[in-house]
Amino acid sequence: MDRYRDAVNSDLLAVVPALNEEASVGDVVASIRAELGADVLVVDDGSTDDTAQRALAAGATVVRHPFNLGVGAAMRTGFCHADRHGYKVLVQIDADGQHPPGEVAPLVEMVRRGDAGGPVSVAVGSRFAGGSGDPYEVSALRRAAMRMLSRSVSRRLGTTITDTTSGMRAFGPDAIDRFAVSYPTAYLSDTVEALLLAGAWGMRVVEVGVEMRPRETGVPSNRSVRSAYHLLRLMFVISVFGVRRPLQRTGL
Repeated sequence: MDRYRDAVNSDLLAVVPALNEEASVGDVVASIRAELGADVLVVDDGSTDDTAQRALAAGATVVRHPFNLGVGAAMRTGFCHADRHGYKVLVQIDADGQHPPGEVAPLVEMVRRGDAGGPVSVAVGSRFAGGSGDPYEVSALRRAAMRMLSRSVSRRLGTTITDTTSGMRAFGPDAIDRFAVSYPTAYLSDTVEALLLAGAWGMRVVEVGVEMRPRETGVPSNRSVRSAYHLLRLMFVISVFGVRRPLQRTGL
């Protein structure tokens, strides 16, 4: 694993998983630094283009995986970096420009200060909670799957989460500490199972309505057959989650 630059200038770290996002990653890094004042860690997850170089040029710290491990593994690398350097808040932001940094700011504030219900460990940016609808073309099958996941996860957490697969999230110190050793790496588990783990650890999860942009560059990671397989796997994970012992900070 290669690492470039390693400076700490803020208590807020933006982790940007990236796979062949040379066309957008530089602008994403620049906008995060300008709008959030955050340090930026780009986890180059096996790119074969100039993603790492353009992220560095824009002012990010870059960690390079030798080959593609997936978003979950990239995020675990980000949590380890945040834990090692003592960051207080970690935010996840896509490298393709779908997540405007201005929309991430309320998530950061929620984790920093909590709300009337108390402290918040994980804040999820939801495309649906604000009532503006889905800005993307979503097939009927995908929409049905998302609703099924939402019902299952909301029931487990005891609070409504309408966008369980959202990749726009903020995490507080306790979540950083736990996920540094146990963030799920399987496809879809990095979003959905992570919420279940947070709930099992007694962490409070909330969602905040946000707007996201359509992908402008790059290629989505999901494919229909692959997504169907992982959805079935994930539903099995959810069904047995209540009888599993949650991962502890001391190991896997």
